[in-house]
Amino acid sequence: MKLIDPFRDPEPIKSAIRHLQPKAISCADQLGRPVQIMEVCGGHTHTLFKFGLPELLPKQIEFVHGPGCPVCVLPRAVIDQAIALATRADVIFTTFGDALRVPGSEHSLQAVRAQGADVRVLYSPADALVLAQQNPSKQVVFFAIGFETTMPSTALVIQQAAKQGFENFSVLSHHITIMPTLRALLDRDDVLIDGFIGPGHVSAIIGEQAYRDIADHYQKPLVISGFEPLDIVQSIDMLLTQLVEQRCDIENQYTRVVKSKGNQAALNAMYDVFAIDSEDALWRGLGQIKDSGAPISNAYAHFDAAKRFALPVQNQEIDCSGYCDQVMIGKLKPSQCPHFGKSCSPQQPMGALMVSTEGACSAYYRYRPLMENSEVV
Repeated sequence: MKLIDPFRDPEPIKSAIRHLQPKAISCADQLGRPVQIMEVCGGHTHTLFKFGLPELLPKQIEFVHGPGCPVCVLPRAVIDQAIALATRADVIFTTFGDALRVPGSEHSLQAVRAQGADVRVLYSPADALVLAQQNPSKQVVFFAIGFETTMPSTALVIQQAAKQGFENFSVLSHHITIMPTLRALLDRDDVLIDGFIGPGHVSAIIGEQAYRDIADHYQKPLVISGFEPLDIVQSIDMLLTQLVEQRCDIENQYTRVVKSKGNQAALNAMYDVFAIDSEDALWRGLGQIKDSGAPISNAYAHFDAAKRFALPVQNQEIDCSGYCDQVMIGKLKPSQCPHFGKSCSPQQPMGALMVSTEGACSAYYRYRPLMENSEVV
């Protein structure tokens, strides 16, 4: 597929939107209300806001911004665990940069680093092994977060650490899985979803068939989408076609990357190192989600930082703003939160939705002027 720059050549986007408009009207007429589409992935949320698509698309389409940004759903309890490790004198704490500013109960990793904690930003978990080799007198901890997208890289590094016999390397793991999350949303009485734009990166790992339960059991259509604006518009068109034809299926717009059965090598590593969907996991703003956790398996328990350092288990999460969860399930738009742009901004985030560039509040805050000035097709 040829990628389109909508700023230099907007006509393909406009043409695709004009093409789907009759379907949007037909669906809304059938439902008696606007069509509610959830984009699961934070990357899709970012694209939607950056290019002003909610304003360009027919008014019969409304978006529900899903909990698919792993940074945005990091619970304060896990950040507190990370800070407890990072402030130990014998620990070098390593993390991806987007986790630095997520607020915990009192501080963030960025704040304790400014106070002298040895917190280092890495681009790959493999770099943490290099640090462990270079610093034998220190315990090197890698903060592993994310859905199935990042889980394979963590798994491969743990396998390597086991083979090479590292004694000063461990992982603070908060990996979570996508399917229990979608089931939990669909089981809620207060969430209205007519169809899903499925996550592209996660799907590259788990494949199309992992979503069958969404169509077969819940009777909701899902279209896996790429991240270009035209990808998303085409995916919406495919969703509307299913709704007009009154059918529910799993379809793949992102065929250039996502295959039916996913990436088998990545899946093998994940299932070797992690106990997939084996325990409830804590989510920021959403509380416990059944079977969404993927703890390190007993075979690799030696590399589990929570066990190595005997960290206390936290099982309650109360959203610090009181509104993040409502934004996350689509009951509120970001600007409807009374903290938005006031006590909560990208410079001083109150909630994690304002921290990550893929968070709905951060994206809306950054791109709202573009949306308000966008041309309606």
